[in-house]
Amino acid sequence: MFKGSFPALVTPFRNGEVDWDTLGKLVEWHIGEGSHGLVPVGTTGESPTLTHIEHERVIAEVVRAAAGRIPVIAGAGSNNTLEAIRFMRHAADVGADAALVVTPYYNKPTQAGLIAHFTALHDCCELPIIIYNIPGRSVVDMTPETMGKLAQLPRIIGVKDATGDLARVCTQRIACGKDFLQISGEDATAHGFNAQGGRGVISVTANVAPKLVAQVQEATLAGDYATALDLQDRLMPLHRAIFVEPGLVGVKYAMSRLGLCSEEVRLPLVGLSDPVKALVEDGLRHAGLIN
Repeated sequence: MFKGSFPALVTPFRNGEVDWDTLGKLVEWHIGEGSHGLVPVGTTGESPTLTHIEHERVIAEVVRAAAGRIPVIAGAGSNNTLEAIRFMRHAADVGADAALVVTPYYNKPTQAGLIAHFTALHDCCELPIIIYNIPGRSVVDMTPETMGKLAQLPRIIGVKDATGDLARVCTQRIACGKDFLQISGEDATAHGFNAQGGRGVISVTANVAPKLVAQVQEATLAGDYATALDLQDRLMPLHRAIFVEPGLVGVKYAMSRLGLCSEEVRLPLVGLSDPVKALVEDGLRHAGLIN
């Protein structure tokens, strides 16, 4: 069920409020463009600045709009275990297929603390969990050894790995087993990640180029790395441009150029600077998405 391209879905805003109509249209568009699943209310979905009520409604609306046609992995992370349990249970109640749970940020738990946190979430409901390991944001790195211990729990099924270390995939295969799902969290190296044993990407760029990102994934999963590399060459300038400033800001601007949603973000984030807008537009042209 969980392989291929999973856009880390943006949360569209209009005049400071969630644009619910556009959110539903984005789900339909992604299904039509060939995305293999959706991940609402991750970092790219602006989870830090959504209220709890908004967070839960976004998950529910995306599940409803997807209507079982593609899987939905609900963002359910927090550095407060009780809050993450609330998000996990809600996602399970509304019919999400799995939860994406980030390693707790800011409070810097030990490896023992990570095991206790994820075990509590595993035990709170029946929803499968994909660990989100992103030490650059959370300032804690779950080691392969720790992940191997958690992989023994039946509903901890995989990891979104945003370490940027492609060798980590092989190390985690040894620690967690070949059936443990490894999904890339970094667009620029996702095709190489699959060569090491990965099976997909949770992608920022797929918000604006879902068909191309899905085609890269389909090629790698079929073992056709020559085709994947040609497609990656088309996407690479866009990958790079989107992340010059915060990625969700970059991709919302790119989406606005295609008429998909507004570029509006919430403070403390602000819109792209003009030089970076030019870089994003160059990336869109290189990918063949605008003239």
